[in-house]
Amino acid sequence: MLRRNQKHALVDGVLMVCLCLAADRLSAQTVPLTLEDFHLPGTQVGDVAATVIKTSDNCAACHGDFDPPNEPYNTWRGSLMGQAGRDPLFYAQMTTANQDTGTAGYFCMRCHVPMSFVTEHAYNVNGSTLDSRDRDGVNCHLCHSMVDPVYRTGVSPPQDEAILNALSEVPAYYGNSMFVLDPTGLRRGPYADAQTPHAFAQSDFQLRGDLCGTCHDVGNVAVTRQLDGTYRYNNINEATPTENLANQFPLERTYTEWKLSAFASGGVDMGGRFGGDGAGVVSTCQDCHMPRTTAQGCFFGPVRSDLAKHDFAGASAWVLKIIGLYYANDTEVDQASLAEGQARAVSMVKRAASLELEQMCGSVRARVINESGHKLPTGHIEGRRVWVNVQCFDAQNTLLREYGHYDPTTAELDEASTTVYEMHVGLSEYASSVTGFAAGVTTHMALADVIEKDTRIPPRGFDNSLYADAGAPAVGIQYADGQFWDDTEFWVPDGTTRVDVTLYYQTATKHYIEALHSANHTDHWGETLYQLWLDTGKGAPIKITSNEIVLVPFMRGDADYNTEVDLLDFEQLTQCMRGPSAATPHGCNCMDFMGNGSVDLSDFAGFQSVFAMR
Repeated sequence: MLRRNQKHALVDGVLMVCLCLAADRLSAQTVPLTLEDFHLPGTQVGDVAATVIKTSDNCAACHGDFDPPNEPYNTWRGSLMGQAGRDPLFYAQMTTANQDTGTAGYFCMRCHVPMSFVTEHAYNVNGSTLDSRDRDGVNCHLCHSMVDPVYRTGVSPPQDEAILNALSEVPAYYGNSMFVLDPTGLRRGPYADAQTPHAFAQSDFQLRGDLCGTCHDVGNVAVTRQLDGTYRYNNINEATPTENLANQFPLERTYTEWKLSAFASGGVDMGGRFGGDGAGVVSTCQDCHMPRTTAQGCFFGPVRSDLAKHDFAGASAWVLKIIGLYYANDTEVDQASLAEGQARAVSMVKRAASLELEQMCGSVRARVINESGHKLPTGHIEGRRVWVNVQCFDAQNTLLREYGHYDPTTAELDEASTTVYEMHVGLSEYASSVTGFAAGVTTHMALADVIEKDTRIPPRGFDNSLYADAGAPAVGIQYADGQFWDDTEFWVPDGTTRVDVTLYYQTATKHYIEALHSANHTDHWGETLYQLWLDTGKGAPIKITSNEIVLVPFMRGDADYNTEVDLLDFEQLTQCMRGPSAATPHGCNCMDFMGNGSVDLSDFAGFQSVFAMR
């Protein structure tokens, strides 16, 4: 991969070398980046001694083995946060990134295996030297020793000022795992009255979504946005010219999506959908992903009415499942905790959206409402998708038509017939000429420089301009400012009496798993992931929610529901006609007599037949 400096000037010699490589091969080769390309401010490898940040079993002595449903340790170890260092999907993804760039694993491990920056194993970018300490995931002590990089006088623990002053570079933004760790390992938490056997400091950082943003906003630091809005590779062996993630190619914008939502700006009363016991208004990431309960945080501590459960439930049920399968004989992996974590993840997915249905003459409008505090779906851009399945039945319960059919045997989705909410990235012609990969949609995320599609539903408080400026625009779909839902009209055949609609979520598509499998030529993770996928039902989708509507009798062509087809309906027909290949305008499905998605002369003939019978 090439990189650009702030003047956006290519290094001509490197460009010529890469172009020659691309021209001289049928398949792309690695364009080697260096560790400097992925250099970021904050705690660096070796800044904190490996013995300072304790492993989670040290925390379990007080915070575990006394109340499994609520205690911090058991809930954490069943989460993807606790298992991040064991994730086969991540390792297969990192292999592809390393093959494409040579060193991207150094950047990838900042979030997924952050202990590698303490053990210094991040220097081995393929992860081959990772040990049990690294595989401890995003562990207890690591999060609770994090220092807010933005010092707030009178708010931040006073010792944090000296820690930040000692850094060669202090992060100015939350994201890209630009974490700052207390080099003494001093633990931080939300309570001032904690009675602990170790030193601690009260800190509000562990209560704020900014801490979550440390890892849940990711930009490709090797790809920078230009003045014209396009992205270009930076110069090789130079750190990113901008620490601001909004100017880096977006790989994940969960924190930004939340930060620009109504949840972050005052909160939203979700009526108890999220937040735990007695919850109303939710505003931070922790409110939803660490729901409150009444319990003890440690076995000898007080019962607190605002204890944050360390569930960290997201949409990771399938990943937790393959982790459990791959590490079935690993004594450090608790299968019961994983099963509980999967159940919590499924529960979170089921609460992420709701469905409203409305009959519109010869069609049904399905409104998908995003109930979460970020896009639906959010997170890692590759593989994740949500789609609408619609089934039309007659009075004898015969299936007349289906949209968005998913075949569990082949893991194939009929995408063309329905709405799929997802994000795809790609390579521009420029990137293709440099890398040797084909232009267009790609699974080579580390090289991507184009957002090909982002139809994901935004959260409450969405603003097109702000999201676009932050590198999180809607692409391939239009959402109005403030819109947190999407409507799709589905044509129903004559004779339909009931329509069932189901919303599904899937973590990884067949196409993506196969791409990781076929692209891998350096280690076992592509094959391992593929076999785990086969052994777990090919990543079967999760049903988010479903709804049904019983139709009132309708007459095709009767757009105004007055029980007859008349001249007023004819006027509607003329407004709906767009030619034989044009899509049916909104509200015109009643005039689509053929059910082919367009209103044209063939439908005019159908209208004539019913008009003549009036």
